[in-house]
Order: sequence, then structure tokens, then C-alpha cells
Amino acid sequence: MPFFGKPRYSTIKVKRVQVPDGRWMKCAACNQLIDMKQLEETLKTCPKCKFHFKMSARERIVLLLDEGSFVEMDENLTPQDPLSFTDTSPYRERQQKAAKTSGLNEAVVTGTGTVDGLKICFGAMDFGYLGGSMGSVVGEKVTRLVEHALAEHLPVVITCTSGGARMQESALSLMQMAKTSGALARLHDARLLYVAILVNPTAGGVTASFASLGDIIIAEPGALIGFAGPRVIEQTIRQQLPEGFQRSEFLVDHGMVDMVVPRKELRPTLAKILHFFAGNGQKK
Repeated sequence: MPFFGKPRYSTIKVKRVQVPDGRWMKCAACNQLIDMKQLEETLKTCPKCKFHFKMSARERIVLLLDEGSFVEMDENLTPQDPLSFTDTSPYRERQQKAAKTSGLNEAVVTGTGTVDGLKICFGAMDFGYLGGSMGSVVGEKVTRLVEHALAEHLPVVITCTSGGARMQESALSLMQMAKTSGALARLHDARLLYVAILVNPTAGGVTASFASLGDIIIAEPGALIGFAGPRVIEQTIRQQLPEGFQRSEFLVDHGMVDMVVPRKELRPTLAKILHFFAGNGQKK
């Protein structure tokens, strides 16, 4: 063929493979493609790098409690809009959108259930509802859960995930830190067990209140746990933070968390703890 001649190309027929929508997803940690069916089999942990994906409150109930044992409490409590708050959109609209996407009335589900036959009061926060933020209803539901535990002499287990206090409720949301902490102080005085399970992420006012008050504090691997975010802290103190700062493994090494437990081991670990503190949750 002449140097400046017309190039000749062979035609290659490529058969297109149709991948079903929603069948695959990319891991946020290792960027590997994961089959959604395989992800469900591994309890929403990456089969390659063990990254723990978020779980909803309902999924936490299935993960930790005996099948069919959960009885929900205060499911009809819904948030109000005491300040008629509007930023980029009205608070009421945000609530409606969050309820539609998460299927919940609020960012926490509470009730009673059993773990390996032992009855407990159980709460599960859901990051899918306004980032798991704590407003007045979240604080009220957690407080009522603890008060029910006091009345029935039961241990309390709460899985915590939150972006912090809910700004749309201003000081009313901040008051929930004191209210939930006061309820847990009464639980402590009654010598009843409280186990806090911290998952990614747990931040702000939830970390500064009931998430950090457990008699035993468990964290999932790699969970971000703290009050303010790492970037905010670095900008404030003008120093670079240590590697892994505010992650579960760093916190267990520095005494902020008692143990880091992979998701597949959470239920047997929780059952072991509850059996150890036997006697309807009474601490020895």
C-alpha cells in the first residue's frame, strides 16, 4: 500500500452483552465490580477488600435479632417543623422525600426483640433518613426505648449511624443529647446493660451522647467515628492528622472503642455478651 494511500480496515463484529440494570456495583474502597447477589450473600461487605457498605435499620434488625422476634415501638412518632425551617428547600419537603426513599418515619427504629433467645430493647439508626441526623423524635424514641428497658428490666442495644444533630430543628435537636444521656444515666444506676454498636459513619451529636455511653462499645471495621470530620479538625488545629484517625481500628487502639467486629461476627459476639451479662441484662 502506498504511504499516502487510502488505509484499509477490517471490520470486526462485536457482540454486545446486555448487563441487567442493578446487577453490578462498584466498591467504594477497591473500585472492583461486585455482583449484587454476591454482595447480599456477604452481608453487604465487599468480597474482595471486606469494605462494609451501609445497611438500613430494617436490615440491621434482620442481621442481629432472632427471626420474627422484633416488635416495633413508637412507629407512629413523626417529626414536626417547629421553626418552619427553609434552606434550599422546606424542612417539610425534606421529611417527605426522606420518608419516601427510606420507607421510615424517622432516622431510628426502636422496639423489642430477642438475640439467641434473650429479650432486649433494640434500636437501629438509618443513615438513609436525612443522614441519620438526630432531631427531637430520634431523641424521644431513644429515650422511650431506654425507659421501657428500665420498666421491664431489659438490656439495651443500639446500632448508631449519624451525621449529627439535625440543623433544621436548631436547639431542639441539641437538647436530645442531654435527654438521651440522662436516660442512659438512669439505666446505668439501675445496673442494666447498654451495648452501643457504631457503624460507618457515626458523627456529631450522636457520637457526643448515646453512641459513646455504652457499657460495651463495638465498631464495625473501617467505620468513621468522631464528633467533627477530619477535614474540619485539620483546618482548626492546622496540623495533619495521623493515618487512620477516627477510624475504628485507630479508636480501639486508643481506648475509645472496646472491640472491632466484622459484620458476619456481630450477632454471635452480641449473643455472647448478652449471655455473659445474664439475668435480664443486669450487670454483675
